[in-house]
Amino acid sequence: MHTQDDANQISWIGNEGQALSACWRSMAGLPAPKRVYVVDDTVDADTAYKWACEGIGLLWCGDFQNARLLMQAMERRVESKAERAAAKAAKLAKPGQPAASAHEVFVAQRKAQALRSRVLNMLLLPFDADHGVPLRRAPDVREAGAQARGEVAEHYVASLRELQGLIGAHEWRKKGVHVGALRAAITPHYGVFSPLRGEYLDLVAHAALPASLKSSGKAGVAFDIGTGTGVLAAILAKRGVNHVVATDQDPRALACARDNLEALGVATRVELQQVDLYPQDQRQAHLIVCNPPWLPWRPNSPLEHAVYDPDSRMLRGFLNGLASRLLPGGEGWLIMSDLAEHLGLRTREEMLGWVAAAGLRVVDRSDVKPQHARASDKQDPLFKARSAELTSLWRLAAV
Repeated sequence: MHTQDDANQISWIGNEGQALSACWRSMAGLPAPKRVYVVDDTVDADTAYKWACEGIGLLWCGDFQNARLLMQAMERRVESKAERAAAKAAKLAKPGQPAASAHEVFVAQRKAQALRSRVLNMLLLPFDADHGVPLRRAPDVREAGAQARGEVAEHYVASLRELQGLIGAHEWRKKGVHVGALRAAITPHYGVFSPLRGEYLDLVAHAALPASLKSSGKAGVAFDIGTGTGVLAAILAKRGVNHVVATDQDPRALACARDNLEALGVATRVELQQVDLYPQDQRQAHLIVCNPPWLPWRPNSPLEHAVYDPDSRMLRGFLNGLASRLLPGGEGWLIMSDLAEHLGLRTREEMLGWVAAAGLRVVDRSDVKPQHARASDKQDPLFKARSAELTSLWRLAAV
C-alpha cells in the first residue's frame, strides 16, 4: 500500500515488507495515486481493472510484455463498460424518440475517453535515472525518455500508457510529418500537436496576403498566435514575410518550433516568444494568424489542449485583442473548423457575435472540406457531423 509524502514522491511497501519510494513523474501533470499495490504476472485482468477503477496504482514488477497484455485486457473492459452504458441508454429511450443527437454522442465519447485515460494510467512502471525500464523483456526506451523528459537525477515511477505515448512521439520525430504546403517535413516533439490535417495549411499557403503587408516590403510583420510546431510561422516566412513573431505559452512547443524553423532555414525570420496569445510588447502587425483549438470542451491531457478550448478561451482572447494589434490595412486570419457547430457546442451566431463585439468585421472567408479518413468513415458515430464539416480561413479586419 502507498503513502504519499508530496506531489512528486511516491512510496509503497515492497514484497518483503520494506518501505520503498521513488520520484513520481507525469508529463500530463497527473497526481500520484494515493494507493499503490505492487503487482506482477500473477495478477488477473479483472482484479487489476477493479483496483484501477478504485484509483489504486499498480506498480508492475513482472515481465514487460505481460504488462502490455494486461493493459490491453484492461482496455477491453473499459470499452465493454462504455458499450453497456450506451446500450442501457438506448433501452431507456422511449419508443418513437429520435436517435441520440451528435452532441449527446460526443459527450458520451468524451466520458468514455476520460474513463479510459483514468483507468489505464493506473498501470505503473519503474524507471532508472537514464529512463531505462528495469524489467524482463523491456525495450530500450532511453532515447525516447530523454527526448521527452530531459535529464533526471534519480529513478522514478511513471505510467505505462504515458511511456507508449513517448515511444509513439519518438517514432514520429524520427520519421517527421510531410507538409505539402512547405514541400518538406517537420518533426513534432512529445506533447506538441502534429499538424496532420493539411487542408488548413493549404488555406494559409494560398490566401492572398494583405495589401498592406505586400507594400511594406522588408518592414512587413506578421504574428503567429499559438505556434505549436511552428508550421504556420514557417509557411509565412516561406511566403516572403520578412519578420514573424511566433508565440506559445508551452516551452515544449517553442523548443519544437525552434528545431523546425532551423531545419527549414527560416529561423532568422521568426522571433519566438513564450507568452499567452499576443507578444509581450504592444507592437502591431500587418497580418495576425491564429489556429485555436476548434472544440469548446475540457481536455483530458496536455496534448488535447490543441483540440479542446474550454469556454472558447483562446478563440475569444484572440478576437478581443485583434483590433488593437492590427496596423492600418492589416488582417487577422482565423483558421477554424465548424465541427463545434455540427456537434451543438457553439453556434455560428455566437461566434459572429464575438467578432462584432471585438470591433471586427469579416472581410472574406475561404472554405475547404476535411480530407482525413474519419470524414468518410460511416461507422464513426459522429459521421454525420464530420461529413458536414468545413475548415475555414476567416479574414478579419478592424471596423
